[in-house]
Amino acid sequence: MSSLNAVSTEAVSKTFKRAAGAAEAVDRLAELYESSVNALREELKIYLDGGPPPSEADRFAGVFSYPELRIIYRPEGPVPPVSRAFGKFSEAGVYSQTITHPDLFRNYLIEQIELLAGEYPVKIETGLSTQEIPFSFVLDGADGLDMDAASPAELVRHFPYVDLASVDDALPNGDRPSQPGAARPLSLFDAPRTDYSLQRIRHYTGAPFEDVQDFILFTNYHRYVDAFVEWAVEKIKDPDTEYVALSAAGQIRVDATTEDPVAEVSNAPWRRFQMPAYHLISKDGRGITLVNIGVGPSNAKTITDHLAVLRPECWMMVGHCGGLRHSQRLGDYVLAHAYLRYDSVLDKDLPVEIPIPPIAEIQVALQKAVETVSGDEGEDLKRRLRTGTVVTYADRNWELRYNQEARRINQSRSIAVDMESATIAANGFRLRVPYGTLLCVSDKPLHGELKLPGAANLFYQRSVSEHLAAGIEAVELLKREGSAALHSRKLRSFDEPPFR
Repeated sequence: MSSLNAVSTEAVSKTFKRAAGAAEAVDRLAELYESSVNALREELKIYLDGGPPPSEADRFAGVFSYPELRIIYRPEGPVPPVSRAFGKFSEAGVYSQTITHPDLFRNYLIEQIELLAGEYPVKIETGLSTQEIPFSFVLDGADGLDMDAASPAELVRHFPYVDLASVDDALPNGDRPSQPGAARPLSLFDAPRTDYSLQRIRHYTGAPFEDVQDFILFTNYHRYVDAFVEWAVEKIKDPDTEYVALSAAGQIRVDATTEDPVAEVSNAPWRRFQMPAYHLISKDGRGITLVNIGVGPSNAKTITDHLAVLRPECWMMVGHCGGLRHSQRLGDYVLAHAYLRYDSVLDKDLPVEIPIPPIAEIQVALQKAVETVSGDEGEDLKRRLRTGTVVTYADRNWELRYNQEARRINQSRSIAVDMESATIAANGFRLRVPYGTLLCVSDKPLHGELKLPGAANLFYQRSVSEHLAAGIEAVELLKREGSAALHSRKLRSFDEPPFR
């Protein structure tokens, strides 16, 4: 990751220490990370104030290095089979990963380490890695740095920088198989790839990446944001709730003591951000995040590429769609069971011939949520909620090619069309994040019911609150089930990192 490739493997290997348990390991990771960040910020300040660049000896010793977690598993016999989706080894050996922001990932790291330590006789070690922290990742929170005092080209001569040639998704894409004798990865994303995405989350959503919650809803209309904010404010005012604050685009944070929280959130500069996010924060991080991704598969891929590094429990799309069946009515629901991928944005990472299976636990939760919120059951529920294939286009005006598209829609038996759902589901499958889609029919393009202003506004007034409530109810159902039940083995391959 640096211009000098300066860190000595021999030097940093001397820093590794055995940890008695998961909490002790994460504590040391946090200490090592803080020390490296502070050292990098201090050397930047010295250089920007006219002093010398960092010494090669310091770089050689790993003074700017990410911490590394190692778990060593060398059983006397064969590896026992474990049926759960994660927290298991496929092979004996050394597993390692560079770690960034250990405090942010503390609960996740402890949970994953304890799953392995509870199942296998392992040795846990922590130390410095040979990957250096890029200077651009530590600028936030650094006081007194005059970044105008040196050009970026000058800084990269002396400080570690982001080398995009080594930041990629080869591992989740299946392009980096395990090598015999080499250390295996503990998780899908190393520290530089994670840091890269954390910075993008803040940039695109306008809210701190630290506030992203375990359960994520995506929508493609701002009206859902308005409804979510009003509901979230009521929740944080409730003294018996688990929710403590609402973090909103524009770096706004409100809680039960805020005088007019809805106005404060609404008046924030959220329009400056491409995909504004709203985080209903729970004390344990198992709250709800809503992201307005806007319209189109490009945004859908971009934000899920980045949110995946936080290892959310799941993400679900609750947006609008065009109904493709005569029997559908405006306001009906579509529960996606399969996807016809015409978005193309993921074709290089996940070929279109790869099937995207439904996640049963999420399908059940979404159907139960619609039943609970709508009050419909039996035949009434079947008329209101259809399960089937959703086709996702990158071109909003696909209707202008009706004669060319009608055959494929017929062949696929698609029941709805949108521009985001297949992308979100496919990226969930690719990045091992459980996914689901509950859409609401807002027009019927094949049957003359186009999305015109008058009809659309009436639809929005009647349907948005109930649709959002169904998405939230599905989250509450999944939270009660727990992560072990939610994370399906169908998301995992035969050669997987052990961490979720």
